[in-house]
Amino acid sequence: MIRAYKFLMRPTVGQTAALTAMLADHCSLYNGALQERRDAYRHASKVSIKYGQQSAQLKDIRAFDPERQGRWSFSSQQATLRRLDKAFAAFFRRVKAGEKPGYPRFRGINWFDTVEFPKDGDCCRWDSTPHDPVTRVRFQAVGHVKVHQHRQVVGKVKTVSVKREGRKWFVVLTADQAQPEPLPATGGVVGIDLGIANFLADSGGGFVPNPCHGRSAAAKLEAAQQALARFPRVRRDRRTANHRRAVEKLAKLHAKVRRQRLDHAHKTALALVREHDFIAHEDLKIRNMSRVPVPKPDPETPGGFLPNGAAAKAGLNRSLNDAGWGVFLQILTAKAESAGREVMAVDPRNTSRRCPECGHTAKENRPTQEKFHCVSCSHTAHADTVGALNVLRAGLVRREAAPA
Repeated sequence: MIRAYKFLMRPTVGQTAALTAMLADHCSLYNGALQERRDAYRHASKVSIKYGQQSAQLKDIRAFDPERQGRWSFSSQQATLRRLDKAFAAFFRRVKAGEKPGYPRFRGINWFDTVEFPKDGDCCRWDSTPHDPVTRVRFQAVGHVKVHQHRQVVGKVKTVSVKREGRKWFVVLTADQAQPEPLPATGGVVGIDLGIANFLADSGGGFVPNPCHGRSAAAKLEAAQQALARFPRVRRDRRTANHRRAVEKLAKLHAKVRRQRLDHAHKTALALVREHDFIAHEDLKIRNMSRVPVPKPDPETPGGFLPNGAAAKAGLNRSLNDAGWGVFLQILTAKAESAGREVMAVDPRNTSRRCPECGHTAKENRPTQEKFHCVSCSHTAHADTVGALNVLRAGLVRREAAPA
């Protein structure tokens, strides 16, 4: 299995300048390749340029511009071109599926924050020797950069990536390792129902409260956003030091909220994986749930629109994004795979409207957000607990019906 590791780097002033230049030059390569594809399609009878054609031009590009392109790793530049090729592949896939296309866009220097080295040992080297107390990673034209390695890397390192987050630099490793030993079996099974009032409810009647990290930091985020909005829009090279400090302050607040949300997701998922052998959850379409309402034109007023509940939906979308269901489910699946546990997604329809006692399904069974009262057998319980119990039963049925 492939596992990723992320470590904080501690570059010197000169190494920081070299890493910044590397990101800038790879960003220039990405934008130039994107411009070539656009021009070829528009002005050359809709000719499509593929990755192989652009990769074959790298040798000439490096010879033409040795100061900016010739000093960096050839394989990392190929990885940047593959990144653009993947963006176009995703664009054409969305077009064929009838979704919103999202044509690949040019990247600003602040939006291009990752450079990948496809193979350890090819112009980069992860150096983690047991007898050396300081871990370093070497990059071509940058040097040996100190790394704060807070955990051991298990397995053979496959790829090495440089990532910038604000003023911090990270190295991201992917390692190929054997399947770890599964955790001892507990015999426990559980179904979970994700929510907003409570982050999740389990089929045993337990609840995990929603920390609402984004809502807790909303006042500080709003003040920082307002402070940033006071600066006029000017070119990046003409922005003042106060403007840069306002940008960094807002970025730090968002990064803190993101770290808090990830920490909560990791701890909650770890507790579930340690205590249960089988975990069932709803197969939620989070992107559809947070979709913006379609405008309703007013037939009586040209250019006017009728109320469509966009304001209320915006508040709900903000709460959905703050809960971070998608990130939590990804972490839960990864931890369960490492621990030898089984995670299964089930159809979420009517899970909170079906009575677990008599099986009666009706909208009237859930009179409020929290209360469940069956109109057929008068069974009463918390609506989220009922939903989690129905999710568990559906997951067990699906597991038994699955072919061996």
